[in-house]
Amino acid sequence: MLGYYNKLSSEVYDTDKYIGLSFGDVEFYSERLATCAGDILEPGVGNGRILIPLLEKGLKVSGFDVSEEMLKICRNNCERRGLKPNLFQGQMQSFSLETKYEAIIVPTGTFLLLHRREDSIKALENFYHHLSNGGKLILDLFLQTDLTTEKNSTRTWETKNGAIITLESKIVEVDFINQYTISHNRYEKWESGQFLQTELERFPLRWYGIEEFKLILESVGFENITISADYKYGEYPTESSQMITFEATVSKEEK
Repeated sequence: MLGYYNKLSSEVYDTDKYIGLSFGDVEFYSERLATCAGDILEPGVGNGRILIPLLEKGLKVSGFDVSEEMLKICRNNCERRGLKPNLFQGQMQSFSLETKYEAIIVPTGTFLLLHRREDSIKALENFYHHLSNGGKLILDLFLQTDLTTEKNSTRTWETKNGAIITLESKIVEVDFINQYTISHNRYEKWESGQFLQTELERFPLRWYGIEEFKLILESVGFENITISADYKYGEYPTESSQMITFEATVSKEEK
């Protein structure tokens, strides 16, 4: 089975979503976590685009990722800034730690990579278990608005050393019953007209209805759920293109 976020796709991620870039999410998460004095966890930490600004504000953030390649990039990005967070390899649905966190954050729709319903439920239950009394989960989702299969799209990036990486992507499967798509991504790397490397990626994405996901959070045990659009706290989504953020807390009485 083809994995995702291997060497080339991780390099593209770090090039496309570089440290210092914000879609409004860096400021949003910084504000929502500003009062956190305890530990914060970021599953799916990626290259550290969210993690690093939070660390630089003095917050106690650690993170993990399923991709070792992404973790290497994140570690390097942290080291260049004199930061030494706890970073480790793990999966959202199965990580197990002794620490109870004041907040768990999953920005940028990373949670949608758990395309199997049972895995997504296990992950939410795992988040709940790892949150302290009164702790909060902040999680981004987006809606899939183009479900056209077999339509190719192509993007190109230039790396810091002048190499060119191309990505050809197409959706090859849409499961309307189980609410996910599978895309096949082909990466190629070229330098001075010479072909260097290629990589194939099987990329899954799940989708949820907004109220559906709220009900799922409630079924897990989360309370005080606030839904926000495009990082404007408490503003309910009105457009299908908006990023949707759920913030929910763990009841002290229940824990």
